[in-house]
Amino acid sequence: MSTGLGSGGLRNLALSRGEVDRVTARRADTEWLAAAWAAPATRVLVVGDGRALVRSGGSHAELVFVPPAQAPEGVRFLLGTDAGGVVYFGVAGPLPVPGGGQPADPGVRPVSLREAGPLLSDRDAGLMTHAVALANWHAVHGHCPRCGAVTEPELAGHARRCVADGSEHFPRLDPAVIMLVTDPGDRCLLARNALWPERRVSILAGFIDPGESAEQAVAREVHEETGITVGDVRYVGSQPWPMPRSLMLGFRAVATGSLEITVDSEEIAEARWFSRDDLRASIASGEIRLPPPVSIAHRIIESWYGAPLEGAW
Repeated sequence: MSTGLGSGGLRNLALSRGEVDRVTARRADTEWLAAAWAAPATRVLVVGDGRALVRSGGSHAELVFVPPAQAPEGVRFLLGTDAGGVVYFGVAGPLPVPGGGQPADPGVRPVSLREAGPLLSDRDAGLMTHAVALANWHAVHGHCPRCGAVTEPELAGHARRCVADGSEHFPRLDPAVIMLVTDPGDRCLLARNALWPERRVSILAGFIDPGESAEQAVAREVHEETGITVGDVRYVGSQPWPMPRSLMLGFRAVATGSLEITVDSEEIAEARWFSRDDLRASIASGEIRLPPPVSIAHRIIESWYGAPLEGAW
């Protein structure tokens, strides 16, 4: 079952794909988990510091799995099963040495999700995104936020329980909005974050405040960062971004009132309106650089532009 189409209609979101069944009903079934771990066909994806071993060639790449007996010590989590019944686990630990004592495969190397995502198949992109998200959470949630005692993994790595007060804790997600703003003439608004190098631009984004809807966050962030007021806020799709734990909610919005841009000079260094011709010319001349194809920002810009665009930071 492929899930390559974003729920709002955006296609080719690199990290919103997947083909395995997450078999959530099995996460508390300790007998089934033990049998699955012992099965010769089971495959394990090892994740260390946000990277996994990937075999790449040209414009495609594939994950390198190990059997359970070769997996390192570390937090273990169930990723799911495929249509053929193969069970996949992830382990947060040191990456295996490429080659495993055999002659090294020159095409195998540790790769981050940001780099590998667009090159992987639907199955592998979903597995790596899931594994990196869980590994990042386990790395920072070893103690209870209520009492400070140690927590231990449970539910096949999808929760942790405090050994002192028994409280259960689930992986944290930080929802953020990311939005392409257009004016009544259908120009788009692109901006450069104050921390970014010259020429790097993207669409606006920001985290959702407590007690705030996503649509309210879109309007607030746009106005805070550029002084532009927006209406007709429309959801277009979402993508997990587990670097370390965000969920990016994509939107389109239309500017209302004045089109004069006033950047806040703290988060945003500069911003301007681009027609399609402006954008094409600015990319060709090297005046600006768009975000890479792995990002939802790139796909939202392309959906407005109507054709593929170069993007590389």
